[in-house]
Amino acid sequence: MNTVSLQTIDSYVAFMELNRPEAKNAISIQFLNELQNCIANVESGKFRALVIMGVGDSFCSGADLKERKTMSETEVKTFLRNINLCFSRLTNLPIPTIAAINGFAFGGGLELAISCDIRYANSTAIMGLTETKLGIIPGAGGTQRLSRIVGEATAMEWIFSGKKLTSVEALERGLVSKVVNPEELKDSSLALAREISESAPIAVSAAKKAIRQGFQLPMESALVWEQLCYSETLTSKDRLEALQAFAEKRKPIFKGE
Repeated sequence: MNTVSLQTIDSYVAFMELNRPEAKNAISIQFLNELQNCIANVESGKFRALVIMGVGDSFCSGADLKERKTMSETEVKTFLRNINLCFSRLTNLPIPTIAAINGFAFGGGLELAISCDIRYANSTAIMGLTETKLGIIPGAGGTQRLSRIVGEATAMEWIFSGKKLTSVEALERGLVSKVVNPEELKDSSLALAREISESAPIAVSAAKKAIRQGFQLPMESALVWEQLCYSETLTSKDRLEALQAFAEKRKPIFKGE
């Protein structure tokens, strides 16, 4: 049985399920391999947005510690290298990515969520980078990505203490964008993905690149970078379609061209 699966919704939305509920969707070697394969399929497809959600009461509880206990030091280092490559590949997808945090998201599970562009959570979700309680530190991008989302001091506070956050605390500090009732999470996340998929794909991709890469630049350089990204949209057929649709008072039909 696959531990990670991918399906297409409404032609352009990719919906990825983490399906190892008996282990709180913990990241095993098999799980990681299947996650990498699903991300590769998203890369090669014609998707315009991706939603990732867990099955059961967890989004992802982090690394499979039972399996980790049986691994040699060399195997652990290989696993860490592979999980970093996988999460970076997810971050670098040209389409927007949404983590629907439906329950526990600890350690590598939260690192998976913060590798996405946007995070929604249900009202019962609990999350945190809890690695210091296990004698280690976040090793799949957590120290770097979290600080860029919530700020250096807050990231230090949470990581040093191994703090577990409620969804409300996560919302207040900007870790998640929206909190909904558990039964609404999937529909809310897919609704956002569908709305994104109705925008011009080239423009959305250019906007993501402008924000992601411009964020770390000084403002003057970032504004130049924005103009470079903007220029990518000028020759697109979708831009002409949008102008034509506006003139004809209709909804544009974008083809990603």
